[in-house]
Amino acid sequence: MDVLRPALININGRIYRRNVTKDSKEEHYEEEEEDVSYMGPPESEYLEEDEACDTKLIEQTDKGYRCAIEVPSVLYKYIIGKKGETKRRLESDTKTSISIPKQGVEGEIVITGSHKAAVSSAVTRVELLVESYRKKQPFTHFLSFPLSNPKIQEGFLTFKDEVLKQCSQDHGVEGSIFQNPAKLHMTIGTLALLNETEVRKACEHLQQCQHFIRDITEGNPLTLEVTGIEYMNDDPGMVDVLYAKVNAKDKSDKLQLIADRLVEHFVSAGLMVREWDRVKLHGTVINTLFRKDSVEDAGGPGRQTMSEREAFDARNILKKFGAYRFGEFGLNTVLLSQRYSSDCTGYYTSAGSANFS
Repeated sequence: MDVLRPALININGRIYRRNVTKDSKEEHYEEEEEDVSYMGPPESEYLEEDEACDTKLIEQTDKGYRCAIEVPSVLYKYIIGKKGETKRRLESDTKTSISIPKQGVEGEIVITGSHKAAVSSAVTRVELLVESYRKKQPFTHFLSFPLSNPKIQEGFLTFKDEVLKQCSQDHGVEGSIFQNPAKLHMTIGTLALLNETEVRKACEHLQQCQHFIRDITEGNPLTLEVTGIEYMNDDPGMVDVLYAKVNAKDKSDKLQLIADRLVEHFVSAGLMVREWDRVKLHGTVINTLFRKDSVEDAGGPGRQTMSEREAFDARNILKKFGAYRFGEFGLNTVLLSQRYSSDCTGYYTSAGSANFS
């Protein structure tokens, strides 16, 4: 990182500077400790704003002031630090006391102090730590359009059989890199939901989206055509992902509009990070991360890490199956799907849904 141009974090409309310092005492976490400094207006300009903000969060008690913050338990360790060093430093710097539930127990972090400004300062620093480390958590859920319709599954299995018959001699082409037909889907966006409260919040927001989804679909399922395949990199001879192209049968942009509106809603709610200007809708049919002859790692049982991936030669597949028709079906739902899970149908376990009709 350029020390003269530190990364900035926007929290509740304020801009903070993130200073990264390597602390050998924190190596237990194999992370870089992050010191975040507020880069706001002069003190005279934001004291009044602090008062308005603090009124909502900080309550006066017989002994001073108190504020409770909801933080997922998986993030407690970043506030505690190795042997409690981060927590002690926060308490010393802000002249407050910070009470954290036991690891694994969901609850509130409670900050108390004699002065409201001190509690406010501690709250800000804790929130910045939480925000910083939250961004480093792997995603747990994703919004999906399921493609696991029986007609599409049948078309996919025929595609797989024919590819293996005609192209198995090509480098890297073998059965384990094909998607599980029960898990065929389009990913709209990913979410890191760190406890049940956050999962419930995401479900509630998905339900809120149902009204604009039905406005777009006019209360009807969308008939989709799954036809043609494409690859995701520049060299068709060295491919990691091959996907099926999915379009509305009536040639409308309704599906794209729903996907983009969903991402806009969840980004605004703070539940998703925007990765692209528009969602790239596609249904993965082959992915080298599925290859089974790899060691187990944090990416999931029997899956490869990004650096270990063995690409495959897709030139013959693209030549012979570039216009392959998987089928058509009526899409009637968007799901909040749980990563690394399966329900009784074989599709990802659903935490919530919104229907088109």
